Amino acid sequence: MTGRMLSAALRRAALPAILLAVPAPPLRAQDEAPAVEPVAQGDSSYGNTTAGEFTPGKGFDLFQNEKGSLNVSFYGLFRFVSQNPDGQQFTDHLGRERSVKARNDLNWHRTMVWLTGFFWKPQFRYNITLWSLPTTQQTLLFGNLQYRFGRAASVGVGIVPMLTARSLQGSWPFWASSDRQMSEEFFRGGFSSGVWLTGEPVRRVFYNLSLNSNISQLGVVAANDTRDMAYSASLWTMPTTGEFGLRGGLEDFEYHRRVATRFGISAGASREARYANDSVPPNATQIKLADGVNPFDAGALAEGVTVQKLDYHEIAVDVGLKYRGASFQGEAYWRTLSDFQTDVPLPPAAAADIDDRGFQLQAAYMVVPRLVNLHATYGYVDDQYDRHPWELSGGVNVYPARSRSWRLNLHLIHVEKSPTSSSFGFYASGQTGTTVSIGSDILL
Repeated sequence: MTGRMLSAALRRAALPAILLAVPAPPLRAQDEAPAVEPVAQGDSSYGNTTAGEFTPGKGFDLFQNEKGSLNVSFYGLFRFVSQNPDGQQFTDHLGRERSVKARNDLNWHRTMVWLTGFFWKPQFRYNITLWSLPTTQQTLLFGNLQYRFGRAASVGVGIVPMLTARSLQGSWPFWASSDRQMSEEFFRGGFSSGVWLTGEPVRRVFYNLSLNSNISQLGVVAANDTRDMAYSASLWTMPTTGEFGLRGGLEDFEYHRRVATRFGISAGASREARYANDSVPPNATQIKLADGVNPFDAGALAEGVTVQKLDYHEIAVDVGLKYRGASFQGEAYWRTLSDFQTDVPLPPAAAADIDDRGFQLQAAYMVVPRLVNLHATYGYVDDQYDRHPWELSGGVNVYPARSRSWRLNLHLIHVEKSPTSSSFGFYASGQTGTTVSIGSDILL
C-alpha cells in the first residue's frame, strides 16, 4: 500500500470519530426532543379527525389517487352492566316516590363504522358514520364535510357536538371507561346538525365554534324542531408540550417525559323545547333536573304543568396534566335553566331559575406501561334542590396488544342520588348504590 493510499484510509477511518467529536448546534424550539415515548404500532396516527364521538380510528386505506381517497375504520363495544340495588325507590324534589329503573344486562353495546377521506383536494374531507346502539335499537347513518384552510381555520358541516364539556371534543373513547361519568353526563350537551369553525391561530392555542339546530338531535326529527338554535364555543391551550396525548384522552399511555398540560373553557346556550305535543312524552331527553327527572315531563316542575320551552346556559372549565404514566384531569361546571314557557302558568316558586354547579376529578396511572392502567373518579353536584349527588368510582384498563386499539375494562361506581340517566350510560335516575361494568372494546 502506498503512502497516499494509507493516508486516505486513515482519513476515512477517522471521519466518524471526528464527526462525533464536533459539538452539536443548540436545539431550536422546533427541534426539541419529543415529549412522549414512541407509541405502539396502530396508535401512531389517527387521521381524518373530526369532533367528538365521530372521530374515526386509524383504519385501513382502501384507495387513494390525486382526486380522492377512501379509508374504513371501526369501533365496537361489548359490555356487562349491573346497577344495584334492584327494586329501589327515590323521592323527587316535589316529594313524589319514583322507581329506579336498574339494569342488569349483557349487550353488544355500540358499533361505529367510518368511511373517510378526501375528494377534489386533500383539504376537502368527508366522513360518513354508521352508528348503531343495540341497547336502544337505534341505527343511524350520517356524516360531515370539512375544508381545511390551514392551521388557523377549518370549517365543517354535519352532525357535530355542542361544545359544553371536555369529553365532547374528541377524547372518546380514551376515557377511564366506556362511557361518561356522572357530573359531565349531567351537565353536558349532545350532538346535532350544525356548522363549526376550528383551528390553531396562535401556537398552542386552539378554538372551536359551533352553531347547532338544538342541544341534542337524538330522538328529535326535523318536523318537531323549532326555529331556535344552539350556540357553543371552546378555547383551550396546551402550553408545555403543544399536545395532550392521542385525542387528549385521560390515560398517559404515551408516557410523557415532560409534563404535558391542558387548560380550557367551554360554554353553550340554547332555547330548548320538548319537541313533542303536550299530550305525549317529550322527545327531548338530554337535560335532567338534579333528581334525574326530565324537565319536559308533565308535572316535572309543578303538578298539572308541562314545560314547553326553556333556556339552557352552561359553562365548563377544565385542567389536565400528564407525566411519566400519571395523569390528572379536572372539570368544573355551571348550568342555569330559566325562562320556562309552560301550558299553564307555573307557581312563582317553581318559575325561578334553576342553578346547578358541580365538578369532576379524575386520576390515572399506568402501573405497567402500555399494558395496565388504574383510574379513579370523584364527581359532585351542588344542586338547586339540596340533594347533593356524588359518585366515587375506580377501575382498571388492560391493553392486551399494548395498543389503545384493544381494551379490557373493569369499572366500579358508587353513586348517591344519581341526577342523570340514559339507556346507554352507567346511571339510573335517583339511584343510590353500586354499578359494575365489565367490557371490551376495539378501535381500528
